[in-house]
Amino acid sequence: MTQADSNLRTFLEIPYEKLEEMNLAASEKATKLTQAALKREYIAYLIKEKKIKAVTLCFTDIEGRFHMLDYDKKFFLNSLDNLTFDGSSIRGFSAQHESDLRLDVDWGSIKFLPADIFGPGKVIFFASVLGRDRTPYISDFRGQLKLLTEKLKKKDGVTAYASAEIEGFVVDGVNAEQEYMSNHEFKLISTGGYFHSLPLDKLRQFIDRCAEAQRAMGFKNEKDHPEVAPSQFEMNFAYSEVLQAADKVQLYKLVCRQVARTLGMTATFLPKPVMGINGSGMHTNFSLAKNGKNIFHDPKGEDGLSKIAWEYISRLLNHAPEICLILNSSVNAYRRLDPHFEAPNQIKVSPIDRGSMIRIPVGNEKTARIEVRSVAPDANPYLVLFTIIKVGTEGEKLKKEEDKRDRLRFLPDNIYDAIRLFKSNDFTTKLMGEENKEKFAKYKQAAADRSPKALGTLVKDSEVQYHHEVTNQILWNKF
Repeated sequence: MTQADSNLRTFLEIPYEKLEEMNLAASEKATKLTQAALKREYIAYLIKEKKIKAVTLCFTDIEGRFHMLDYDKKFFLNSLDNLTFDGSSIRGFSAQHESDLRLDVDWGSIKFLPADIFGPGKVIFFASVLGRDRTPYISDFRGQLKLLTEKLKKKDGVTAYASAEIEGFVVDGVNAEQEYMSNHEFKLISTGGYFHSLPLDKLRQFIDRCAEAQRAMGFKNEKDHPEVAPSQFEMNFAYSEVLQAADKVQLYKLVCRQVARTLGMTATFLPKPVMGINGSGMHTNFSLAKNGKNIFHDPKGEDGLSKIAWEYISRLLNHAPEICLILNSSVNAYRRLDPHFEAPNQIKVSPIDRGSMIRIPVGNEKTARIEVRSVAPDANPYLVLFTIIKVGTEGEKLKKEEDKRDRLRFLPDNIYDAIRLFKSNDFTTKLMGEENKEKFAKYKQAAADRSPKALGTLVKDSEVQYHHEVTNQILWNKF
């Protein structure tokens, strides 16, 4: 930007230290104030702050793709009761003949943004999707998760908490996923793994910049580091209520993608972009609290967990085969479920065995939790957490047959089996509803049909090019 440009454009740019203060204060307010009170406060803020040019509203489709709309600030304030968009243009949303959908602002979700990542003069809110009749849209799982958690709190006084450990890879070149058909491989930017990255190498610079932005956005980062595989990263952020945790997943991935792009690289959340090395997961830590007390903790319980926690585990293990498609929703995800690389493909629970789909981390009265390891980083985080809660509260517990040795079961090792188990099971209909189940299965089947049935030992062009998070829409119409 030239000096003349900077003199003309005086949009809001907030230093990182101040941003962190503002975002942490906003998160605190979201837990204490009503939606009405938050709405009044932030409308007043938007009117007063003259340097804000646009308000970004974001939502997530049924497969987990992140969508953003920028509204001119004045238009936004004048049109709050009628913020509409064309739902038929979003895969998995409304049909063409019923296309208009509405966005309902979640005022407690505000994030004040680092200008070098998102551009100056913007704030962001998450939104729930409503139908034409202003009722929650059934295929918006952020909205469905919000309704479910409100029901849980009203009925049982229980609050669900979560945090996700999201792994990804940084590879050389911009748009490396879209260009995969030309290059047939990803070029890694480092050869080291866990703890082997130099302080100022490309991977460390990428991690540092992402972590700085996430801390400024109020993520409360705990540790940021290269992962086991070369060019792999993970940045861990603080526990929060499940809706905020899922929002953070979407923003985490967005920040990583944008930072990588500015460095001439691509951040990819394909579960297994390169064969022969560890894949990427989204280990999802989960617990429940009541009256401020962690009810998953019991110092006298097995592995320090309460009866309630063990019932959750039993139900998740029992329904693991049919919900595997939700937790691992792409062709590429089934490459990660490879037992040679710490794959969490065993339908069992363990405090130590990382091949188990559920692990029990060491914890105390504050940190006791379960860790669902068999979640891929390209899964819809809202649908994942919705599923964990639904299965944990409404599923059937695992039945142990007496006088028989426990038989080790495994998750499906390909998407075709996962789709078959998902479609043929009655509980998944109860879980998602018939319409959502049909939509979800349809898109997963379409992706599967565009790839060879046998995974083989090479990552195929099709599983990258037709992946639901890879923005190469023109190929879908050319297939």
